[in-house]
Amino acid sequence: MKFKDYEYVRPDMETFKEDFLRALENFENAQNVETQESAIETVNKLRKHFHTMSSLAQIRHTVNTKDPFYEKEKDFFDQQGPVYSQLNNRFYKALAESPFREELEKRKGHLLFQKAEQSLKTFSDDIMEDLQEENKLASTFNKITAAAEIDFEGETRNLSQMTPFTQSPNRATRKKAYEAVSGYFQENEEQFDDLYDKLVKVRSKIAKKLGYDSFIPLAYDRLGRIDYGPKDVAAYRDEVKKRLVPLAETFAEKKRQRLGLDKLYHYDLGLEFQSGNPTPQGDKDELVRTAKEMYEDMGEETARFFRFMLERELMDLEAKKSKAGGGYCTFLPEYESPFIFANFNGTKGDVDVLTHEAGHAFQMFMSRHFEVPEYHMPTMESAEIHSMSMEFFAWPYAEGFFGPDTAKYKFSHLSGALFLILYGSLIDEFQHEIFQNPDLSQTERKALWRELEKTYMPFKTYHDDDYLERGGGWHRIMHIFVVPFYMIDYTLAQTCAFQYWLWSRSDRDKAWQSYVGLCKAGGSKTFLDLLKLAELQNPFEKGVLPDIVQEINRFLEDMDDKNL
Repeated sequence: MKFKDYEYVRPDMETFKEDFLRALENFENAQNVETQESAIETVNKLRKHFHTMSSLAQIRHTVNTKDPFYEKEKDFFDQQGPVYSQLNNRFYKALAESPFREELEKRKGHLLFQKAEQSLKTFSDDIMEDLQEENKLASTFNKITAAAEIDFEGETRNLSQMTPFTQSPNRATRKKAYEAVSGYFQENEEQFDDLYDKLVKVRSKIAKKLGYDSFIPLAYDRLGRIDYGPKDVAAYRDEVKKRLVPLAETFAEKKRQRLGLDKLYHYDLGLEFQSGNPTPQGDKDELVRTAKEMYEDMGEETARFFRFMLERELMDLEAKKSKAGGGYCTFLPEYESPFIFANFNGTKGDVDVLTHEAGHAFQMFMSRHFEVPEYHMPTMESAEIHSMSMEFFAWPYAEGFFGPDTAKYKFSHLSGALFLILYGSLIDEFQHEIFQNPDLSQTERKALWRELEKTYMPFKTYHDDDYLERGGGWHRIMHIFVVPFYMIDYTLAQTCAFQYWLWSRSDRDKAWQSYVGLCKAGGSKTFLDLLKLAELQNPFEKGVLPDIVQEINRFLEDMDDKNL
């Protein structure tokens, strides 16, 4: 079956509630563990159906945000998501209080019950309307950015289509492109500020109603972080500031020299080499063919996975008008199908996003048969290990994607991954400060962003752009609006992915076996337990990040970047 034939039917919520509550009643009145297990199977079937329909609506809405039918369906799930959460909360409560819990834990795994108890803290009937409001506001961000129409070089372009111009070897073109993008956000500055005001208020309100001191611990619980907390993350960020910021300043200075510039400005950071950035060889179809050859050679599991994706047409990759920005991978439980969404625009990012989202999809494919839906995917810092590591496992095949630009790609990819850790840590600290001080004014928030930018990226200098100099750069970051506190997951996962990069250079087979095992484990273990399973070092441990950075720096210094 092709993806276009996957049937979407809006759930009848009254019938859904009746069926769910009936199964729950059977569970609560059960006289033995077998009857409870049968009721769990019924509940799981209902939950899988709801998630499948929700994901179908999300995919088809983001592929074309102006499709009136799926816009209404997305609005429907924004409204009904909290209703679903209410039912799911009752299921989790029944699980936690089951008289047969000990036996159920043996059959379903202890982690399901840990997840249930954690989730119970994040919901109550009192916050139903607040959750609906939060969902609506978060969806508004995607609608605003997807609707961007920027007149540039004789055509109207969306934000994804502007990216190649921000990386142009022609400095005047780069500057003009950055000004056009910045101009769009500045024109809508008040709208973004007001939207975030409302999000901060409603999220803080939800946290207080649930008994939390602030939104921060609620956000951690929502993200399923069981074995670490804000103090661990703060210590990690301190390591980033101490070890990575000085190295990034050195790399920025090398870039200035490499580009032959007197001064490096923000619009120069997207360009790596005077000769231009590495460019993929071929259009979307050619890149997909190269990926197919790569995954067939990489291993039996990846060959099977990618054939499945192609046969079912489970990818939408090209940038186009009215399509939401960014890239993601989601899962359709009833069809046991991952789906990859991206915005190809002719830059090296096309290969990065393809291999990155394929890493997510491969994990979902490998753990799709878990009976417990909670185990289909791990928490996000673990999930991003799958995606970022897949980018590095694709390195031996880089020539097929980049041809003569292969060395340029490897240099850009590896150094860019280091900068991602800075960027993610900056965003994370910004959000911690915001929700510790939710009454900050719009002006104070921007000043905070600019102050933190100078801490994490002291080399970032704005040229004649008052909006960015005032600290408006965070307005275009989807994660801040839609999935708060997610960005640190990328940095933790990047630290782990670097370990796979190093490991695969010395023993590729063993590294690959570890990676496949990690993907098969899905979400059946916590983050730190998954690291133990995969024999990866804990990024929170002192010395882990500095040791990795030292090895990467040594590799990059051995490359003759001035002649790439």
